[in-house]
Amino acid sequence: IYDMKILNLYAGIGGNRKLWGDDHEITAVEYNKEIAGIYADHFPNDTVVVADAHEYLLQHYRDFDFIWSSPPCQTHSAIREMGVKRGLYAAKFPDMKLWQEITFLQHFAKGKFVVENVVPYYEPYVKPTIEIERHLFWSNFRIRKAALDKVERVHKEVSANTVLYGYDLSKYKIKHRKDTILRNCVNPDLGLYIMEQANGVIRRESYAPGSLFSHSG
Repeated sequence: IYDMKILNLYAGIGGNRKLWGDDHEITAVEYNKEIAGIYADHFPNDTVVVADAHEYLLQHYRDFDFIWSSPPCQTHSAIREMGVKRGLYAAKFPDMKLWQEITFLQHFAKGKFVVENVVPYYEPYVKPTIEIERHLFWSNFRIRKAALDKVERVHKEVSANTVLYGYDLSKYKIKHRKDTILRNCVNPDLGLYIMEQANGVIRRESYAPGSLFSHSG
């Protein structure tokens, strides 16, 4: 319908991209070769680039109609803060690439963009466009709230053997933890919703649990 040239950064196995269809020219950038291979299996029509997404954005931001970026969230999360205070995790500085990309895209993006991350354990340095469930979004287009704040959370129940959002990783022999890969997935319905918002599509139905966002693992 939209026929856009899309850049999907920190693509993982493609949770956010799953419902975008095949009418777009999509370039996915993922640093981990094993994870990039799983993405390529699921989306053979996409161009998959194994590279540093942060640097790729800097070199190619002019080339796309729509950019989605999901920088690593671990150093920003409340779980990290609690874990450090309890002695479970080593202390780490927040990864400032998140704030670099938001600031950069706000000033230099040629098309539409969205940056997604967790709600951090500290006050965000840049005010988000919207908060939807456990996600913050920064964008240069309006994102309507709808009823997305009532989304069911399934991530606590995810294990390496869980089939989540239709992704079954049991056939892949990889070094990376499968439960971590799955937990890092953005809900495909949420990915579609954000894409629709970028294109001015307004849905009338509710997004209450048990409908759009309810998935079993």
